[in-house]
Formats: sequence, structure tokens, C-alpha cells
Amino acid sequence: MAWDFQTDPEFQEKLDWIQDFCEREVGPLGHIFPHAVRSPDPKVRELVRTLQQEVKDQGLWALFLDEELGGPGLGQLKLGLMNEILGRYPAAPQLFGAAAPDTGNMEMLAAYGTEEQKERWLTPLLNQEMFSAYSMTEPQGGSDPNLFKTTAVKDGDEWVINGEKWFTSAGRVADILFVMCTNGMYVVPRETPGVEIMPKPRNHNHIIYNDVRVPADHLLGPEDGAKVLAQRRLGGGRIHHAMRTIAQCTLAFDMMCERALSRESHGAIIAEHQMVQQKIAESYAKLKMLRLYVLETAWKIDQTSTQEARTDIAAVKFTMARVLREISFDALHIHGSLGTTDLTPLQDMYAAAPTMGLADGADEVHKATVARRLLKEYRPHEGYFPTEFIPYKREEAWKKFEHHFAADPGLRESAEAYRKYVEKRR
Repeated sequence: MAWDFQTDPEFQEKLDWIQDFCEREVGPLGHIFPHAVRSPDPKVRELVRTLQQEVKDQGLWALFLDEELGGPGLGQLKLGLMNEILGRYPAAPQLFGAAAPDTGNMEMLAAYGTEEQKERWLTPLLNQEMFSAYSMTEPQGGSDPNLFKTTAVKDGDEWVINGEKWFTSAGRVADILFVMCTNGMYVVPRETPGVEIMPKPRNHNHIIYNDVRVPADHLLGPEDGAKVLAQRRLGGGRIHHAMRTIAQCTLAFDMMCERALSRESHGAIIAEHQMVQQKIAESYAKLKMLRLYVLETAWKIDQTSTQEARTDIAAVKFTMARVLREISFDALHIHGSLGTTDLTPLQDMYAAAPTMGLADGADEVHKATVARRLLKEYRPHEGYFPTEFIPYKREEAWKKFEHHFAADPGLRESAEAYRKYVEKRR
């Protein structure tokens, strides 16, 4: 098996371009126009289109899509290295045509949509002429599809949808909603009569579907295929969240180190205090371990599939939330009172960590999944003691060495002498 931690020079040039472009254009844009991609102002939209054309000229537009689905087909490992940069700039994913929740919805459309559905919805989504939301979780069932109650009933040439969805992120500003029902995945235009968006929560919307009628061709994929589509969508989404989390952790770590060298306390810069040094050292180790694990998991997906790498995707998912929480917390503390304000990104990072532990399924669910899948690879030992019980191992070793002892009695004497020495020490 090849084992290489280097990036090929040609792709490194792309990464360098992304880094420079984000520092030079994306970062400043995000501070002046935080939601530039969705701005109704034609001047802002023109500026966005100009920047996006630069991305397209580099062949980096919609880089999350596989080649057979119409994207650049870069693979998850390269995507991870790119997201490690993009995740540092809030405006970057949308400027690169790779922002959730549209990414996952586009992937479902590309993989399961008919040609007519792709023309109607995928192309406008890719061009950011429309935006979408993913309406999956429910108030009573959370993210467990087995507890969902939202249904779609066929009535002539239409589907009639009834149910309630909770935490449909960006649902209020979406043009179309991908609604997961007990018997399929349906594309519902937000303006359809019967779609009732509750006032709260403001950004992650509570939506009631009350006799919502959509044409028969708004079913995406096969009837009763919602779980398959959801797994396709969420598997990729989880690893992409982890990739961007690396960027956030790196930003928090960079801020931590800079601050430690800039502030004094008790007659010395705080970087000389052991408790600060401990936070820096431990944060560095956590960041490096998370990064290597995420990139290895991305590499596994490229070599096999999302399904084959499911255990590692789930483990990465619950690990990233913890590492983000711990590193951002330490960075916040090193910044002191400033860290508790909204004048740096740290407060938002720390507040985002619990959300990351719930998005795309609660961490507890993923931990249980990882444990169950790993335990399938093991068997219980026989008798009272484990297979690594030293008396058992020693007995097996004596049997293995019998032919050596038979050929060389002196070797047996040496072994017997050492055994007596060990027993005497006990």
C-alpha cells in the first residue's frame, strides 16, 4: 500500500491559488457583504459573478461533485485539502459553488434525478440562480428516519404531503425544499400552498406541510427510496463538515499562539507560563490528529466508497465537534475578556461546536454506530480469562518451543532457569 504525505506540485499550485484568492478577495468581501451571494443588489451580484468566474476559470467550481455527476471529479482527499482553506472564510464555500445545504441536494439530484429534473433544478442550483434546503428532521423523531411521520399520498397526478419538519436550515430563503417523507424524497417549491414556515427558529426553520400538493414528477429517485438518498447525501456532508472544521480549529490555534506572544502577565509574556504552554501543546496535538484522521478517511473514500468508509466517517464526525469545542475554548481563554465578545471569531466557533455535535445526526448516534460496526470484527474469548492472559500465552509459547528444546537440552535448561527466576520474583 502506498503511503505518501506529499501533495503533487500541480495540485499544490491550485491550493496556493485558493489561499491567495481567499486572502485577497473572499475575506474582505465577507466583511463588507456577509451574504453577498444571495444579495438582491445588482451591483453586489455583479461583483460576486466576477469573482466566481475566476473560480470557474481555475476549474474549481462545484468541486464537490464527482466527474460522472458533472463536477471536476477531484476526489475527497483533494477536496479535503481545499476545504482546509475554504473553511477559514465564511463566504468562500458559496463563492466556490460548494456551500451546504445546496451541495448535498445537488449531489442527490445529480445521482438520482431524471434529465428533466436536472434541467429544472440542478442546473439553476449549480448556477446559483436558485437555492435549496433539506427538510429531514422532525420534532418528535429528531434525525431517526424510523420515527418520521411526514407522508406523501398519491392523488391522481399529484402527491399530497402532510407532516412537520424541524431545523430545516435556510428553509425560509430557499426556492425549493427537499422533503424526506416516509415513502420517498420530494422536491417542493417553497411557495407551494400549504408550506407554513413558523416564525422561530429564525435560521433553522420549523416547517409544517399541510396538504401540500406537488406534481407526480417531483418525486426524486424511487418511491420508498428516501433512506438511500439520505445516506448518499449525509455521508458526503459529514466528511465535508469535518474538512471545514479543520480550518476553524487551525484559525483558533493561530489566534491562540499569536495572543500568547503578544500579552504579558506577572512580568512575562503569557507564552512563558506553563498553563498556556499546556493549552498550546495539547491543541496542536489534537489538531494534527484530527487533520490526519480526516484526510485518511477522505483517502479511504477515494479508494473504496462512502459506504465502505462509513465507520471512519462516523468517528470523524463526533471527533471534530469535540476538538473544535476544546481548541476554541482554550483559544478563547487565552484571549481573556476579548475572547468572550463578538469582536473575534472565537465566540462563534465555540458556540458552533455543540451544533456540529448535532448536525447530520447526534454524536451519540455515531458513537453507537462506530462501536457496533467495530464489535462485529471481534469474538468473545472462551473461559474466564482473555486471550492475552499471560499464563495462557506462556503455556502456548512453551508448546511452540518444544521442538527447539528437544534439539537443544541446554536451551531448555536456560528457559527453565528463567522461569524459576520469574516465579521467585513473584
